[in-house]
Amino acid sequence: MTGPVDEFDWIASLRGLTRGDARALDLADDAAIVPGRPGFDLVISKDAMVEGVHFPVGEAPDVIARRLLRTSLSDLAAKAAAPFGYLLLTAWPPGRDEAWRGRFRAGLEADGEDFGIALLGGDTVSTPGPLTLSATVFGWAEAGRAMLRSGARAGDALIVCGPIGDGWLGLMAARGEIPDPDGALARHYRLPAPLLMLRAPLLAHARACADVSDGLIADAGHVAEASGVGLAIELVDLPLSAAAGRWLAGEADTAAARIALASGGDDYALVCAVGPAEAAAFIAEVEALGVPARLAGAFVAASGVTLTVHGEGVETGRTGWRHSEGEDGR
Repeated sequence: MTGPVDEFDWIASLRGLTRGDARALDLADDAAIVPGRPGFDLVISKDAMVEGVHFPVGEAPDVIARRLLRTSLSDLAAKAAAPFGYLLLTAWPPGRDEAWRGRFRAGLEADGEDFGIALLGGDTVSTPGPLTLSATVFGWAEAGRAMLRSGARAGDALIVCGPIGDGWLGLMAARGEIPDPDGALARHYRLPAPLLMLRAPLLAHARACADVSDGLIADAGHVAEASGVGLAIELVDLPLSAAAGRWLAGEADTAAARIALASGGDDYALVCAVGPAEAAAFIAEVEALGVPARLAGAFVAASGVTLTVHGEGVETGRTGWRHSEGEDGR
């Protein structure tokens, strides 16, 4: 193993990740400069990941880098914002040598190219552990049109875009706790796909939106709470992948199993409030982009979240993952 990596050598190795974006100042200054863009609002979101909490100890470095960017970009997808750049914080524990960091950088480079985002700056420090990372992502949204959680109205349809449950099942698959013959579940957990391609349907039809990171029940509930309305969710109507459907069948399709899928988190699907007259058009436009979408409930005048399975009310004491729950590798 090589010795400690010099901070300035590490920063120099990242210059290619700016993709030539002048706003990054070639990573040679202490800040980035982002000029205003007429007719657009700057949307900013920050996320952090800790080894052993948000990803398993021993995960591949390129996968860690890509997961960091993708989970952060999901917040911009929910705002109907087009990403353009990010700031990166790396807190390195002992043992992350030049080769390890090179693989981490390769992951950043791959997704920087795929999503058209440039590294604009950041910071790098040492820590006794664990590995801690943070990305601050930037995007442009049409002025006054960024999707918020607070726009839902009583009577709006709850539309879920993207499969639910694959993130939670994928964590178990990555741990070897459930079968995953083709690796699809573990892949969904490790490399979630931010639904940035849904910007046009969101702007055309949706009134509110959030991404599903902590669990569908919790995140849809956040939309209802921010909007001052209630929410009724029919768990049978959630979009599920073939793999999730097989797992559900193996669990005898119980209400508890459906609640587990809807509260596990890490799906990075989108939950949207759409006027009832526009629900069908919105679903059709989303599915034309290759993303499954389902009408899975409605926002209502009463407060709180109610759950049904085949129309029968069910109770749950857990609606999603909370950061206070401690280490669970996600």
